[in-house]
Amino acid sequence: MPRHKNHLIGAALFFAATGAFAETLEDAWNSALNNNHQIKSAQADTRAVEQQLHSAQGQRLPELNVSSGYTQFSETPAAKTQIAGQSAQFNTTQAGSVKAQAIASVPIFTSGRISHNIDAAEASLQAVQSNEITSVLNIKMQVAEAYIGVLRMDSALQIAQSHVDSLTAHVKDVGDLFDQGIVARNDVLAANVEQVNAQQLVVRANNQLDIAKARYNQLLDRNLADAVKLTHQFPEVPQGSLTELSGNALKQRPELLALAQQIESLGQQAQSVKAGLLPQVAVNGGYQYQQNRYQAFEGMWMANVGMDWKLFDGSSGHRSDALTRQALSLKEQRDDLAGIIGLQVRQAWLDIQETQKRIAVTQQAIAQADENLKVTTDRYQQGLSTNTEVLKAEDLRTMTQGNFNDANYDAALAALHLRRAVGVL
Repeated sequence: MPRHKNHLIGAALFFAATGAFAETLEDAWNSALNNNHQIKSAQADTRAVEQQLHSAQGQRLPELNVSSGYTQFSETPAAKTQIAGQSAQFNTTQAGSVKAQAIASVPIFTSGRISHNIDAAEASLQAVQSNEITSVLNIKMQVAEAYIGVLRMDSALQIAQSHVDSLTAHVKDVGDLFDQGIVARNDVLAANVEQVNAQQLVVRANNQLDIAKARYNQLLDRNLADAVKLTHQFPEVPQGSLTELSGNALKQRPELLALAQQIESLGQQAQSVKAGLLPQVAVNGGYQYQQNRYQAFEGMWMANVGMDWKLFDGSSGHRSDALTRQALSLKEQRDDLAGIIGLQVRQAWLDIQETQKRIAVTQQAIAQADENLKVTTDRYQQGLSTNTEVLKAEDLRTMTQGNFNDANYDAALAALHLRRAVGVL
């Protein structure tokens, strides 16, 4: 019978021919980061916190208040007095008058309240920037998994089709032998059933490939039915021992950095609340106008220095304690996350070791399974083996190719998981 073709060689030739037009993983990442809605949401959060920082910094700037109003009394305000033993009355203010003022206020000493607020806002901005990096890493990991999922299912489809091609050739051989009266009709029926089952696997693989492509397109915010062509190129495995990789992860993971910055922000907010109970000094100055024809000067400039000191406040102390306890809660979360990250690094590192061994073993098994099928088929044609043995040899060949296919893509996925766990995806 015509021999089957190695699906991996076919895949390599296909991608070598179309590689110039195929999308790389780096291309996919760039497209996702430019179009993904989760990334846009994270970027909007960052810009919002930037404005909060500007707001905190603006507390140091002068505050200018302009106000105006018109007042109408039912009677003209007047004063009574005694002059030479006689009662006298004279007006002090107009019955209707306009009042306007423009007052500028500048804080000159706040016991650290404003500076702590600014430091808290800066830490919050750093935290949300770290969260944005986390979102980027999460999306890149999702895209990478979908990318490998498409390649895996494409290879699985080729294996399934190779299985059909091999069984089709075997059905022809069995038919020829049956026509010659060498084999029983039972062999023909069994071979046909196996061929139909193999065609069903092709249909299933095709469906799973379409689903994988739709998932990939969805992550890149494309039409779900868009064509997908991908290359077999993946980032290198991070170098270093398990101890070194774990140490790098604790330094680089943005999730840990975000928690540390949130803790810092809460601490600064607590300090700011406490500082609000201490003296607050500000300089005020401006112009005041009071319409009053009975007054010598209707408009006057003014300036003053004022101090505000809350000697007792029943809420500020509790607010400060609440912020401090929130910071303690985040510290516990950070310590827990550090342990989880260590586990993630170790698991990904062990997965790489496992998949490398699987690749070595299954690669050898492919050649052996091919040779086994060839020998069994030749023996069958010579009447030295049974149809069942041929079908079993073909199933073994297909299973071996599937194992090799899975080992290769599991290895690529494990390397990407390790990069994500270390924080350098």
